[in-house]
Amino acid sequence: PASGAVQQQAAHKTIETSCTTMQTSKGSFHNLAALLGSGETALGPAMRGATVQAGPPPVGQRYSRSSTETNLPTPAQPSQPTRLIIVSHQLPVRVKRGAAGQWEFEWDEDALVAQVKEGVPADPELDVLYVGCLSVDIGIEEQEAVAVELKRLYRCCPVYIDPEVKEKFYKGFCKQQLWPLFHYILPLSTSSTGRFESELWQAYVKANKAFCDQIVQESATDSDLVWIHDYHLLVLPSLLRKRFNRVRVGVFLHCPFPSSEIFRCFPRREELLRSMLNADLIGFHTFDYARHFLSCCTRMLGLEHETSRGSITLDYYGRDVGIKIMPTGINPARYLEGFAWEEFKWRRGELLAQFEGRIVIIGVDDMDVFKGIELRLQAFERLLERHPELHGLLVLVQVSYPPRSAGKDISELQAFIANLVMSINRKYGQPSMDYLPVHYLERHVPLHERMALYSVADCAVVTATRDGMNLVPYEYIACRQGPYGEGSNAAPQDSMLVVSEFVGCSPSLSGAIRVNPWSIDSVADGMFTAVRLPLEHRRLRHEKHWNYVSQHTVAYWASSFLTDLLRVTCGHEAMKCYSLGLGLDTFRMVALDANFRKLEETLVVSAYDCASQRVFFLDYDSTLTGTEQHAISLAPDAQVLAVLCALTAVPSNHVVLFSGQTKAELSEWFSSVPRIGLVAENGFYIKQAGSDEWSSEELHTDLTWKKIVLPILQQYQESTDGSSIESKESALVWHYKDADPDFGSWQAKELLDHLEGVLCNQPVELVAGSSAYVEIKPQGVSNGQALERLLATLPPLSSTASTSASTLPAARTASADSILSDGSASGRCHLSHSSMADRVVTRPLGAMRSGSIPTTPEPPGPDFVMCIGGVQSDEDMFMRLEAVRATPRMQAAEVFAVTVGQKPSRAPFYLNDTSEVLHLVARLVHAPLTFATIFE
Repeated sequence: PASGAVQQQAAHKTIETSCTTMQTSKGSFHNLAALLGSGETALGPAMRGATVQAGPPPVGQRYSRSSTETNLPTPAQPSQPTRLIIVSHQLPVRVKRGAAGQWEFEWDEDALVAQVKEGVPADPELDVLYVGCLSVDIGIEEQEAVAVELKRLYRCCPVYIDPEVKEKFYKGFCKQQLWPLFHYILPLSTSSTGRFESELWQAYVKANKAFCDQIVQESATDSDLVWIHDYHLLVLPSLLRKRFNRVRVGVFLHCPFPSSEIFRCFPRREELLRSMLNADLIGFHTFDYARHFLSCCTRMLGLEHETSRGSITLDYYGRDVGIKIMPTGINPARYLEGFAWEEFKWRRGELLAQFEGRIVIIGVDDMDVFKGIELRLQAFERLLERHPELHGLLVLVQVSYPPRSAGKDISELQAFIANLVMSINRKYGQPSMDYLPVHYLERHVPLHERMALYSVADCAVVTATRDGMNLVPYEYIACRQGPYGEGSNAAPQDSMLVVSEFVGCSPSLSGAIRVNPWSIDSVADGMFTAVRLPLEHRRLRHEKHWNYVSQHTVAYWASSFLTDLLRVTCGHEAMKCYSLGLGLDTFRMVALDANFRKLEETLVVSAYDCASQRVFFLDYDSTLTGTEQHAISLAPDAQVLAVLCALTAVPSNHVVLFSGQTKAELSEWFSSVPRIGLVAENGFYIKQAGSDEWSSEELHTDLTWKKIVLPILQQYQESTDGSSIESKESALVWHYKDADPDFGSWQAKELLDHLEGVLCNQPVELVAGSSAYVEIKPQGVSNGQALERLLATLPPLSSTASTSASTLPAARTASADSILSDGSASGRCHLSHSSMADRVVTRPLGAMRSGSIPTTPEPPGPDFVMCIGGVQSDEDMFMRLEAVRATPRMQAAEVFAVTVGQKPSRAPFYLNDTSEVLHLVARLVHAPLTFATIFE
């Protein structure tokens, strides 16, 4: 062991233990519009107390199409991380007092986090640091010297926590509350120690904050990689994200993650979920654990995941959070090398002599209520009862490590197991033959002895009722393989496994006998099958398991996780980051593309005043009316109508409202607004400004398919509680936003499959909306096509309108070229061409509908176009606007494509919510508003 003398004088390091009282969030937010609607701080210049970090735009993207774009910041390549910080509750270092009173340190090669380094790329410029607590308490006067020595010897940075806080953090919150919760145990009894206590939660947060302070002290840049291990540090990602917005954080959970029905009972459920989502990559051992986590995100936060090319991601406020499913492994070389140790050879020889001529079953567990030790012993007793021929032949060696936490449950379990062992040995033991059926080792077993036990055992049994991974089967396979199974003259080896179906390693061990540990008969039958299986079958199963264990090592696992973490975070430096909120329940780090900017009012006002013919395309459902969850009617209020009346009263303004509502509803709602154009049912019907007639190029569309679809939708409505059907003239919509999230999603997928088969020869489109609906509509109908037709048939500028533009006040006619928010000169179009080039399919003019483009020379087009939308169907308008903008008639226009709340978007500008849209429109026409806005 390496040792270092500890000096008696060291600086006292005070750990900040202040903690903001947490409040449970009252709402879950799908996007920024919902967040702002909850009363939290707004984005942009009016933001209060927000931290903004802006990165350069990504390569190949520009702010706007302008002749002066060379003045913009030069894009930067993502910087490579120079430091990997591995964070765990405990450092992989053994510490003890030496004979002379000095501290002695020894590297723990068997610790999982120590073996992680084997999977780190061999890069001399990458510094690997370990951050964690020590297994012993260090006096304040010695802490600084110990920290210096550990960093010099092992690149370890100890975290010092007040002993009282540490006790409440680990033995209180982690072991009595989180550990049972993650293993599906709820504290139903009033006397249970697992009941939630705010004091223990505060200690958990304080301890995590101490870890955060230590990481910040060691990290000099937010490009570092931080890998956090296990449930002890689940709020650490949020604390780090508040310090470094672009820090690359990965979290791997080494324990199970419970179903949403269990996790939702935890009082601080949202704080834990949101903190985990502030990481960039979250790792789980099995798909079951990941599925439970994703279900919690859907049910409690309203987040939906996406799958693409084998990867699972969640969009969390502009960042892609990756979900990694990969079981960890062991270091087989460590066990194979151990066969050369003298202490191993000696102990193995003893065991071979002791168990000569007998069949050995082994179980190795911590003393814990979840390990199923008592179930294994009961199954072994049942096996001896049923098969007398195994008396004197079959032996169970049970190793039980000391418990990591104390409690009534542990004490009762220890007493029950001890009595059960004595009962079995008394009933089936044969002293004359020196035969004891159960050899019970309730102590710490060193590695060499554990390896010796594995190597002589014919079968290993794992009966945990719930466990994260459990590497006992992997260790057993490696020790049964041994060096005898290696090389050209390798002898075939054999082994057998009986594994609980509730442990993380079970899916990867396809040759194991899987059992339900709660069924005593099932476990007994599994053990009997294992010991009676023919040798050839045992060898085939062992070969399959050894191939897996030798390839999926801990180094392979670590390398795969770090590779995915780098992939998920490759675009971090191009993000604009906004920190909102203070507490764990309110903190959000909003990430936006560097080319995505908030629309500046002064820019729009100047362009508006300089224009002689203006066009406004407004999606009514998402820009002028709120999208409250419990809203019954979307009818406009008096203030919206007043602003629209003022906007349409200007002769040079052409205003068109787009909506998914029916034409009857829109006609009734906006009958008091003169000269307004209306588009109903998402582009199917159009009413030109000043006309009372609705027209449609789809009037002769065959709608007989509605008779086929309606009975199908009614069937799904009846079988899905909370769903509803909306019937329009041109479309049918099945809504399931009020249904159970998981069941509604399943039913929607099933409905889509059903309809695709039924309507395969019908001219219809199936749309699965992000707002929990399935729409069936005629093929080719969209708001984007309606926008194209409206621009193509726009009436020429009236003489009144041309006169009005020349009489604008001089103060309002300054060129927009000088007031871009980033200080650069303006171009003629503010629809970002470069950023959309890879997403826009330009439709040739000849491919447009017949009659949509006049064959005679075109009159001059508008010189000001504003298109504002906020839902997914509006993205088609932004795409079509870019295509139409390339026509000669539109090349002189100032074009503003703006999205509301929905991010990311094809539009290069955004406004935060509907109140900002209304304020902007009102300012353009000097219409008074009766409410205070965030701009004032």
